[in-house]
Amino acid sequence: MSANGLNGETKENTKMEGPVLELVLFNIFVRDMDSGIKCTLSQFADDTKMCGVVDMLEGRDAIQRAQDTLERWDCANIMKFNKAKYKVRHLGHGNLRHKYKLGREWIDSSPEEKDLGVLVDEKLNMSQQCMLAAQKANCILGCIKRSVATRLRGVILPLYSALMRHHLVYCVQLSGSQHRKDMDLLEQVQRRP
Repeated sequence: MSANGLNGETKENTKMEGPVLELVLFNIFVRDMDSGIKCTLSQFADDTKMCGVVDMLEGRDAIQRAQDTLERWDCANIMKFNKAKYKVRHLGHGNLRHKYKLGREWIDSSPEEKDLGVLVDEKLNMSQQCMLAAQKANCILGCIKRSVATRLRGVILPLYSALMRHHLVYCVQLSGSQHRKDMDLLEQVQRRP
């Protein structure tokens, strides 16, 4: 029996290397980022989103204080946020569209942003997302039509399913039947010969 008690076997399968170790270390490093912040902070991979309700000036001030806290965390941990990616998205009717700063720089406002691959505007409307999905699906259908000589169902259907269908169903359930014209557009692509 060897000193490690494993009959000469090594423990290489428990070793963390490369990307896995990087993600673990990154998560450990940023886990205290939200300490002292009263707003909602959502983190996905290396993306962080801060959300807050601003119905009174206190809400605006709370978001600005959270921004200041993030800036202090940034300096203390010698980690630089990509300020070019910072955007403020104002949601809701009658929004006063307050301005916010990160450090000394004003943060730009954006009427629409792509979040996890879904394009959403300030009215939470997904019409643009549906239009882009239909456009991409039409391009793929055109490529299939130009590249495949046969029109046999047994050939076209697997190509359709593998290459195009996921573009049409990605996040469509979010819009539901809220906007019939968007659903009609996607269905029109599906019926295309």
